[in-house]
Amino acid sequence: MYDTIKLEKSMYNLTGKSFSQALEEMDPTASYADSPLGKLDAFERQLKRFDIHLNGPDCDRVEKFFTTTESAVLFPEFIRRAILAGMRDSILTELVAVETKTTAPSYTPFSISDGNSGFSTTTDEGAKLPATAITLASTAVSMTKFGRLITASYEVIRQQKLDVFAVTLRSIGMRLANAVTKQALDTLYNGTTPAGLASTSTGFGYGDLAALYGKFTDYDLTTVITTPELLSKILAMSQMENQRQGKQGELLLPFGAKLVKSSQLSGNKIIGIDKRFALEQISCGDIILETDKLIDCQLDRIAVSVSVGFRTLMGDAVKSISWT
Repeated sequence: MYDTIKLEKSMYNLTGKSFSQALEEMDPTASYADSPLGKLDAFERQLKRFDIHLNGPDCDRVEKFFTTTESAVLFPEFIRRAILAGMRDSILTELVAVETKTTAPSYTPFSISDGNSGFSTTTDEGAKLPATAITLASTAVSMTKFGRLITASYEVIRQQKLDVFAVTLRSIGMRLANAVTKQALDTLYNGTTPAGLASTSTGFGYGDLAALYGKFTDYDLTTVITTPELLSKILAMSQMENQRQGKQGELLLPFGAKLVKSSQLSGNKIIGIDKRFALEQISCGDIILETDKLIDCQLDRIAVSVSVGFRTLMGDAVKSISWT
């Protein structure tokens, strides 16, 4: 049962397993299928075990994690989840088609080539079918490390409510993800040959967005990413006056593409993608924390880092516009 598990620091150092995965193996959620505890994951059941409330009117303070040596083991996972939640709040999730996990500092992907024959090419009886070749790419994707050093002593944060502290960590996670997003956008943009404006005399207009939409043939334009300044100009266009919003207030262009802003883009740039096929994110491990120091209340500095890389999957699933 969840209330008899022995929690130890070493659970953070198991090869190929995160703390949550190790905890889930020791206390499978499937064992609680017919119980209210089945709605919680293994980590959340441990919070219940030690009566730690992360939010609500009974929200505890940070020091509650350090009531016992075992409950202290849960603190790094609390920090990891709060930072990860912030990273998921960024627009990075709007760009990535698939995430690949690796343990190496570089990753060799595959490349795909359709040769000289398109998919519309017909084949005579008995003739060879047109081939699509999938081979290893000639260059590897190197991981880039992004991190932040948080300086905060235990005495400073021990009396902070956990929900307030979690919001602070989420903010750090979101801004860390914004830095990662810049590399993702650079990867997408640098893999294209940007088109110019339809008319340099009249400047940027809705016709340029329509032209971008028209460049997608085999793929669909699902997402348009641009700077906050250009997004405000798009929203002011007459074609957007009666445009409906998507779920949760999403901004949609008249032809259905989702409109997303990012301050990580600079200048007059617009990137259009088919989110399903455009970008692969390669992650080397999980969010890295100095878990031993966190468990032992040595909180003078909390180092948080992630190592990621990106590559364009299908070149025709990405198009761009740029002008001076």
